[in-house]
Amino acid sequence: MSKDLQARAHDVETTVRVGKGGIESVADELASQLRERDLVKVKFLRSARGGTTTEELAEELADAVDAELVETRGHTGVFH
Repeated sequence: MSKDLQARAHDVETTVRVGKGGIESVADELASQLRERDLVKVKFLRSARGGTTTEELAEELADAVDAELVETRGHTGVFH
């Protein structure tokens, strides 16, 4: 994980929210945003987490869109 990416992620606004529809419902949107910009911040709402952790969901989403998970903090993940 690049410290540079982590530092830049701090100022990125959350533009994708994962809710009860799960990661499948936002995968296309995340992929589209990653084509437009370097970093995308995703918020994992309580309804999406169910019995899993934010880290698990973020890793699944990164795999689904072939992205790099830069970091997770709280209920938010940053993708590159």
